[in-house]
Formats: sequence, structure tokens, C-alpha cells
Amino acid sequence: MAEQEASGLQVLLSTLQSSHDKDVILNILSVLTDLLSLGTGRRIHYVISKGGSEALLQALTAAAHTEPPDHSTLLPLLRLLARVGQRDRKFGLKVQKAEATDIILSLARRSLGYHLLLTHCLWVLRVCASNVTSGATLGVNGAMELLFKVITPYSKRHVRTVRAAIEALAALLKSKSNSRRAVTRGYLDGLLRLYQDWHHNDVSNNYIYIRRGLLLCLKHITNVQLGRETFLGCRGMDILFTTVQDCLSCKNLDPIITIATQILRKCYPKEPLPVPTARSFYCFPLPGNAKAESPCEGSEGDYESDGDEEAEKNLDNEDAESKEEDYDLETDVNKLRSRPVLDRPEGELGQYEAMCPELAHNFQEIESESEKEKTLEDRTESLPSAPSHFIPSAVSVKHPNCRWRNQSLTEMGPDPGQKDFQVPLQSWTKEEESRWDQTDEKRDIAETARDADSCEEEDPARSHMLTLRPLPKDAAWYKKVFCSECEAAINSYPGGRLESSDTVTNLLEKHQGDIPFHSPLFYITRAKCVKSIPNYKDLAFPDFWGHQPPPFSKPMLERKYGVQRDKVLDDVRRLIQPDDVIGRTVFDLDEPSHSSPAAPGCLTFFSKFESGNLRKAIQVREFEYDLIMNADVNSNQHHQWFYFEVRDMKLAVPYRFNIINCEKLNSQFNYGMQLVMYSVKEALQGRPRWLRAGHDICYYKNHYHCGAAAGGGVRGKCYYTLTFSIKFPHKDDVCYLAYHYPYTYSTMMSHLDILEQNRNPKKVYWRQQTLCQTLGGNPCPLLTITAMPDSKKRDDLEQFCNRPYVFLMARVHPGESNASWVMKGTLEFLVSSDPIADLLRKCFIFKIIPMLNPDGVINGNHRCSLSGDDLNRQWLTPSSQLHPTIYHAKGLLCYLRSIGRAPLVFCDYHGHSQKKNVFLYGCSIKETLWQAGCTVDTAVITEDVGYRTLPKILDKVAPAFVMNSCSFLVEKSRESTARVVVWKEVGVLRSYTMESTYCGCTHGLYKGLQLGTQELEEMGSKFCLGLLILHLKSLPCSKEVMAQAALLLDLEEEITDRTQRSCSNSCLETDDEPPCVEELDYDTDSCSDGEGDFSELDQEIQECLSWVEGQTEDEGATMGQTCSSKALRGLYMSSQPGSKSTALPLSPTALGVYSGFESSPA
Repeated sequence: MAEQEASGLQVLLSTLQSSHDKDVILNILSVLTDLLSLGTGRRIHYVISKGGSEALLQALTAAAHTEPPDHSTLLPLLRLLARVGQRDRKFGLKVQKAEATDIILSLARRSLGYHLLLTHCLWVLRVCASNVTSGATLGVNGAMELLFKVITPYSKRHVRTVRAAIEALAALLKSKSNSRRAVTRGYLDGLLRLYQDWHHNDVSNNYIYIRRGLLLCLKHITNVQLGRETFLGCRGMDILFTTVQDCLSCKNLDPIITIATQILRKCYPKEPLPVPTARSFYCFPLPGNAKAESPCEGSEGDYESDGDEEAEKNLDNEDAESKEEDYDLETDVNKLRSRPVLDRPEGELGQYEAMCPELAHNFQEIESESEKEKTLEDRTESLPSAPSHFIPSAVSVKHPNCRWRNQSLTEMGPDPGQKDFQVPLQSWTKEEESRWDQTDEKRDIAETARDADSCEEEDPARSHMLTLRPLPKDAAWYKKVFCSECEAAINSYPGGRLESSDTVTNLLEKHQGDIPFHSPLFYITRAKCVKSIPNYKDLAFPDFWGHQPPPFSKPMLERKYGVQRDKVLDDVRRLIQPDDVIGRTVFDLDEPSHSSPAAPGCLTFFSKFESGNLRKAIQVREFEYDLIMNADVNSNQHHQWFYFEVRDMKLAVPYRFNIINCEKLNSQFNYGMQLVMYSVKEALQGRPRWLRAGHDICYYKNHYHCGAAAGGGVRGKCYYTLTFSIKFPHKDDVCYLAYHYPYTYSTMMSHLDILEQNRNPKKVYWRQQTLCQTLGGNPCPLLTITAMPDSKKRDDLEQFCNRPYVFLMARVHPGESNASWVMKGTLEFLVSSDPIADLLRKCFIFKIIPMLNPDGVINGNHRCSLSGDDLNRQWLTPSSQLHPTIYHAKGLLCYLRSIGRAPLVFCDYHGHSQKKNVFLYGCSIKETLWQAGCTVDTAVITEDVGYRTLPKILDKVAPAFVMNSCSFLVEKSRESTARVVVWKEVGVLRSYTMESTYCGCTHGLYKGLQLGTQELEEMGSKFCLGLLILHLKSLPCSKEVMAQAALLLDLEEEITDRTQRSCSNSCLETDDEPPCVEELDYDTDSCSDGEGDFSELDQEIQECLSWVEGQTEDEGATMGQTCSSKALRGLYMSSQPGSKSTALPLSPTALGVYSGFESSPA
């Protein structure tokens, strides 16, 4: 019965182990060969699960002891071992358990004169060496010496054997102990010379696989420090660089070029960054006893926006097993449950009552205008008059893409090309305003004026030292742009003081004033009050002049094939051929005296203005510059944001810029993203805009590292290079380059001033207050926006006070300027005359903090505040001294919760540098537990799924938003972020982080396009539309509100009218980018060179098998088994009841027939 219950495969394997009959063994091997050559790898895995590896190893042990070796048995047996072993993860352990390592090695030594058998032995050696332990054992027992005998000296005889030996050697050298042994025995120099021989003699490129295998050997050897040092000593850099140059013209040689480039990049001698210290050039003394501590290197991967990033591997770490990916999910249900927690005395919450004036406003009509009100009115005159930009409705607005969108009531944002957009505020006259409206308006504007006055009173000298950056030096060009009499004035005052310079007067006359919601005078007024660590004295022209979105969206940049390797080879050329390397420092914050900006033919750099970031610029070649970014204040990391000025360029010359101290492991710059550029000459000719720019863009690991001394204790940090080339549009222009569209603190403050003065006070309730002062002494504004009550009747006032809250904030991370552009769109929509905005204001009270980290934005940080802390990791226990904006923002939220007015929606606007599209992060207990693989008892754990409603709405109404990119998981590393803390401690179900890409979209209307400022602003307005639909769907509404909504939009139509746009949004969105055309190998231990590809060895075995079967010397050996093996195979296959089954038991009849074969004569 036991035999009948056994499967036919098990019978075959058992017989293979126990039989000593040669013909039976050959028949079984033939059957197994035919079975495993058909179908997919599932058959091989089934054989492995039934003990196939053990059976084959035992058969090999028996066959290897025969004298002389029986080739007819060993050849198919070794082929099967190679095919099965490469898919058996425990093959190395099984080889050791069967004590077959020495047997295989001994068999290979005995077969040196028999190249066919030797080739088969080498295949098995290669598979055995893929296991760390067995590979190390083979290395100790002399396997590398044997392989070097096979591959040296250079010869084109027995190339199959040579190829198998080289590939086995490459597998052995993955063990770093074997790599060190190979170096100490001088094999590295021999490999280099052998590679040269094959390269020079393989003129027809017939032996690419051998040359590639030799490079793989070198790649693994150079994974150890000793190997890299020896490689340099053997002139390996020169040899590989020279041979690669010979291969560049032939695309078939790309496998060779790729691996050689990886070796060159890895072995480039490590250098420290050419700066005195990795810590920021700027330092800010912290209050009290607090000290700016250097953040640990690993904290970089703990980003809310950027997801988890793997830590860099130590190059000399001894063959460690790779750990399973840690999803970092919180699985403690008690920690996931909402639990109101107060991190301060309850009595402190009372101070936030003053930040909710809307709850105490009685709107009593004032009978007569007092002298105090007249004073308020007079004080508003100290501010420049606002530009007469009518805050538009969303009617008849065109989309910036080259294909114009259909008109819609819900579209937001003026078309910059329509000059008749400027509508005077004729209907907003003082006579038509009620007197209590006047009082509130004057009081608010007077507060702004008072802020400006106090700025000058505190530091009058500072407020008069602000200057505009010098304009381009091109007299002939000015004659075309300005009148001839203006030319002299411009040349006389190149960048003089703003208060007295005729340059500014001429510029303001030239300014057409058609940039929506921007005024240079408002900007100047606000910029004079900014407090910065460098005490900025210069204004960047783009921030002063303004930005007008272009009438089109630019597609994502198509990655040029081979761009990464070309850039790496250019870097290597500096080391190999340094004759043309200049190495001149042209800009240096640390040592300004060492800069030589006046050198002929050299670009001039500058970055000491608001949000600017450039620490050092080095001219490498005539048209190539290395750039170093400044770290965040009181930190030694977070190099990503850059914003600087460059001038004195030549026309139509491609300048290459290399930012050499980036830190992230990968970047959207590898997947179609471009930086942005602003041309002063273009702006003065009527095209003031930031444009996507740059070509030959890529991002890769470089040879710079951070030493312990320079890094403030952080040792061994690796850096990455962002390289790009730019052709400037004009000669001797002044251009600004930035990571993303800049949005400074002064821009935000002046924008609020303009919105405040241009709103309709009859309809829009607006209060701008100061949440707190930042560490740097800059006010952090807090806005309250809602609709004015319809009347002063009690019912209307109660409706006003009882509106649910929505709490929005942005820019906690200074480098995420896209968040500010989204917030700009939100604010402009909220105060607009759009009827949907009017209805939205009647539904909610908005509390908005438009910039939560003003100091970081002002001083050019990427992620931190002046304390050196990531403020979005401080929400659990914020410090009132070190993190005042977080402390008071959380305090206000806790106050609202304490009075029973916790927000319906909380959203923190962010930017994401690793993913495309716009999406939300939310919080869900069940989804987190499900993702972690935990059992969820739905009877015990109940959850309102309302957190999914808003993202689903946005997926339908916002072109840039993709629901499938959203995540609602709660990770341990995110427990101190705003999203998680507000969800758990304040009890806000709909607590979100909204992430906007720096790059572009993969779905919908904007598929394949990079997002510009107008698309980002549109996202801000669409978020507001989503809130209105959420209100109508989720909350009880009055008949009046529902009637108004019915007139404005049909909800079902609004949700479905973009079906053609969002049909592709249902596709699954993944976090990882698709691979580039070329390989991106950032890690020196990467095995992404194809060595783990089963098909390669399978193909090699099959080719050899075909060759063997065609040889006459083997005909006699196969003749006797042909008939019986075919009959046995037919019987075995006929016993399978279904063709889809790959391993079913043989029938008793088949087993009986098998017994007959066992006793039949040969």
C-alpha cells in the first residue's frame, strides 16, 4: 500500500538513489531531463520539494567513485544538478550535508583533460558557490586555483569550458573572504591582464560573455577595500577606462560598458567634500541650555514625504544575510486607538481662545464712526496700495496645457494671457459696506501696517539696507527694452539701494502689473521686515518681479540612453586625464576671499538672498562646475533644496552643473523631472516665469564621502551627484536656478496682504493673526476664513458660530515649495467670488497656517527649523522654546477639541520627492493591521471608513490626484507626525498629509506632464471643491444649502464628468519607479548584473546539450538507452490524468511496467 500511495516521481528518485544498474540510472536521468526541460520552473520546484536535490547529490557521490569516471552517467547527472541546484535556495546546505563539496571539486580536478566533463563540473561549482558558506569552503579547498588554471593563459580553445570557469569564479568571488584571498594571491592583476587580452583579440565581439564574466570577477573583488586599493595600484582605472572607450560605439557591448562603468565609479578614490565641515555654514544659538545636536544619519529615511529608505551597506561587511524588509507598521491596537492626550497643563489652553474670535464675534452695528476708527483708516495708508486684481470667479478660465480645457464653473485661477483680467473693484466701495465691516477691515489692515512699522522701529538700519541684485550688463540690449534715457540710469545704479535707485523706478514702470496677486512694492515692504541669520541685504529678482505661469505644461524629460554612464566616465576622466581640469573656486561662503568671480570666461554665482542655497561653486572645466549645497542650519545633512543666481554666461553653450553632496538614494531627476530656471532678460521682455529646464539629467552615487571630523561624528556617509546641462537663452543674462518653483516667506506675507485688501468684506470673514514668533523672530501667521453671516439675526449668528472647522497648514518642510503653491491655490479660491467658494465658506470655518516653518524657508533649509529638528517629528512633545510653531499649532487644535469643536478635516500640505502624482496619507487601524498580517476581529475593532471619502472625491474632481497612490497605514516611525498625532490625540478621523509631486503625473489629464505652479494651485482649489462635496455627502445640510448646491453643481455629474480623464486612475499605483533604460546601480554590492538569472545558465546547458547530441563520439553511448527511455517517458506522461498537472502519482499498472523494465535485459 505504501508503494501504491507513493508518487511516480518519488519512486523514480528513490530508485535513482538505490539502484546500481547503469541502464536504469540512465533511463531515470533521461526521464528527469525531459520532464524538467518542459514547462516552467514549477516542475523543478516540485522535484526539489520531493527531495530531488538530495537524490541527485547521492547519485553523484556514487558515480564519482567509479574508476574510470563514467561520462555517460556523470554528464546528465551534472546537468540536472546545475538546473535544479540554481533554483534550490538550500542547495549549498544540502551539498555540505551530503559532503559533496570535495567530491565535485575532486571530480573537476580529475577532468582537466576532459573538457566536456569539466564544463559540467564547473556548472555545478558555480551553483554551489552561490551559497556563502559552500562558496567559502570551496575557496579554502583550492577552487580558485583550479579555476585560474582553466582560464589562463589566454586561449580561444575550449571557450565553453573557459566561460563556465570564469562564471564559476565570479560566483566564488561574491564571498568577500574569497575576494581577499584572490587579492593576496595576486589574481586581480592576472584578471586585468586576461581581460585586456580578450578585449584586444575579440575583434569581432564573438566572446562578449567571457569579457563580461571577467568584469564580474573584478566587480566582486573590488567590493572589499583591499581589492579597490589593489585595483588602483594595478592601474585598473586606466585599463578599464581605455577599453570602455573602444566599446562605446557598439550598442551590443552595453553589458560590458555597464559593468565596467560600475567598477570605475566604485573604485574612484574616495575624497572628502571640499568644505571645512559638513555642518551648515550658518549657526543659530538656541535658547536656554538647548544645544544643536547632530542628527543621526539614519534619520533621513524616516521621512513622512519620502518613504523608507535603506541604509547604506558597509562595503566590508562580511557576507551578511539580507534582512527581510521591515514595514514598520504599528500592530499594537492600544497605540492605534484614538486617545485624547494633553501634553501641557489644561489651564494653558485658555490662551488660544483669542485665536478664535469668530466664536465670540457679536457683529453689533456701530452707530457712529469714532476717532479711533479714523486713526485706523489713516494708518492703512502706510502700506502700498494693492494692485487692482479682481479676485476672480472660476468662470471661463483656460488651462495652461497646450490643449485648452472646457469651461467649467469649478475651474480656478486667472489666465495670465488675458490682459482684460484686471477688473477694478468698482462694486467694493466704502459706501456700500456696513460700518461694522469697515471697522473689522481697517483693524486688520492696520495690524499689517503696524507690523511693518514695528519692523522699522526695531531695526531701522536693517530695513533700509535691502538692495535688488544687479541686472544684466548689456547696454545694447537695454536700448531695446528701455528707452535710451533709462539706459544711463540703469548703468549708473546697478543694484543700488531700493529707496533711492532709479533702477527700481524704471523697473516698476516697466512692470505691467499683470501677474495675479503679486506686487513688487508689497514684496519689498514685507522683505524689509524679514529676519535671517545671514542678514540678507539682497533681493532675488524673480521674487521681486513675480512669476507668471506659462500657457503650456512641459512633458516629463525623456531619459537619454546611456546618460548616467557618460557622466560617470566624464568624472573618471578627471582622474585619468586631468590636463583640462581647472579646479578654480568661484564662489565660497566659507572663504569669500578664496573666490575668483572676476575670472574671464567664468560664471558668477550668488545665493545670499531669501531661500537661497549655494555654499560653494568650483569651476572644473571651461563649461563645467561642481556645486555644493549648504546643510540645514544647525545640522550636517538634508542637502536637496537649491536656489542660486548665475550670470555672465555665453549664448547657446551647454553648461554642465554637478551638485555633488546630495544624500537621497534615488531621485525623480532619474525619471523625467527637471529643475526650474528664471531669466531676468526674459522677464523684462514680458515673459516673467519659472520654466522647467535642463537636459542630460541624471542622479548617481559619486566618490565623495563624509569623514567623522567633518561630519560632526557621522562617519562614512556617501554622497550622490545630481548632474544637468543647461543652454541659457541669452548672452550675459542673469538667471536663477532652483530645485523647484521657489515660494519665499516674503512672497507668502505679501500675498496675504493682497488677498486681505482685495477680498469682498461683505462676504468674506478674514482675520489674520500671529500664531507665535519663530525662533528667528519672524511672525507665523494664522488665518481664519469663513463667510460673513447673512444678517445679524440670532439664527444667522448661531449658524456662523456653529460651522464645523477645517484645519489646514503647509510648508513645515522648507524645501517643499510645491506645498506653498497648493496652499496659494486654496487661499485664492477661498476668498474668491466663485459661487462655490461662497457656499463653501458658509459650510466651514477655515483655520489656516500657510507656512509652519518660516525660519527654514527664509534661510534656505530643506527640512529643518533653526533648531536643526524636523518639525514634523515633534508633534508628540513639542518644545515651546525650540518648536514654537508646532507647540502652538497643537495647542490650538487641543483647545478646539476641549470645547467640542475638533476639526472635521485636518490636512498638512507636503511635497514628495520620490513619487509622482498628488495623493493623501491617512490613518486607519484596520488597514494597518491587515497590511501587517494581523488577525482583525471586526466585532471588537470598529472603524468609520469615512476617512476614504475625501480622497475618493478628489480622485474624481482633481486631475492631478490619484486615489491608488494613497495610503492609510500607520507606521511606528510616523507616530510623531502631525497626521498621526492629530488623528490619535485630537480625535480627527479625517487627518491627512497631502503629498504633491515635484515631478509630474502618470495618470489622467496630466499624464506624462510635469506639474507647474498653475496645476499645483488648481490642486489647492480642487481640494476646496472636495471639501464642499464631502460636506454635502457626509453632514446634515439645511434645505437652503442643498438648494444652492443643486444650482451650482450636480454632485453625480461632478463626480463622473471626468470619467475619460480618470479611467486610467484605476490602475494599480506602486511606490517604485519602473527601471530606467539603463541600469541604476547605486550599491556596490548590487547583484543586478544578471548573475541571478536562471535562463542564462539554462540556455548555456541547453546549447551544450545540443552540441553533445550532435557529436558522433556520443552516439554509441546514447543508442542503447533511446528506446527504453522513450518508452518509460511515455508511460510516465500517460499516467497523468490532466495536462495541467505537473506531478501526479503513477498508476499501479505503470509501476508494474516499471518493474518489468528494471529486470529487462539491456
